[in-house]
Amino acid sequence: MRILIVEDEKKTSAFIQKGLTEQGFVTASAGDGEEGLDVAMTEKFDALIVDVMLPRRNGWSLVQQLRAGQVDTPVLFLTARDSVEDRVKGLELGADDYLVKPFAFSELLARVRTLLRRAPARRMDLYTVGDLEIDLPRWRAQRAGQELQLTPKEFLLLTHLAKSAGEVLTRESIVEHVWDIHFNPCANVLDVMMRRLRAKVDHPFEKKLLHTVRGVGYVLKAD
Repeated sequence: MRILIVEDEKKTSAFIQKGLTEQGFVTASAGDGEEGLDVAMTEKFDALIVDVMLPRRNGWSLVQQLRAGQVDTPVLFLTARDSVEDRVKGLELGADDYLVKPFAFSELLARVRTLLRRAPARRMDLYTVGDLEIDLPRWRAQRAGQELQLTPKEFLLLTHLAKSAGEVLTRESIVEHVWDIHFNPCANVLDVMMRRLRAKVDHPFEKKLLHTVRGVGYVLKAD
């Protein structure tokens, strides 16, 4: 499960990330509303934890933009504002729950788990990472509006990386998934495939999405 934390107080953000990571969640963070909106619009998350009072764009505006963009990821608002009007406003804008600061991590965790349990099933046949779009039903991938001419194996590899965008996937796990074989450390099949994929997905564009994590594997990410 991937959770995005949009919080400008560094200690609070670190506290939440540490607690969620210890509970087995994968976390990402953003320090202001504009960054949070960009990340939430371009990557896949199972839930968002959003502070209301953020620099550059407040949490209310962030969630309003997400809902306008048809992003239905469950949202938990964090705020020091405890008035009924504020709580109602947040919920009306599209938030799913509201937690007032200061809070106990145990309560935050319980609320996050409740959100995840009741979240509606979402389409998992369209993936977006930065300006890269992958449409599974149509077996089509495009970047910046340009269709990518991928072989079936290249498409499968790119889709596997996109499903875990932002997460580092080991070489072993990639090979076992894409080729359905146990990884042979001496084989260079993955290296060859990644070079071919980069030539099509990254080389024609200024911003690179495919990254190597030396000694571990690969990650597809927009930042």
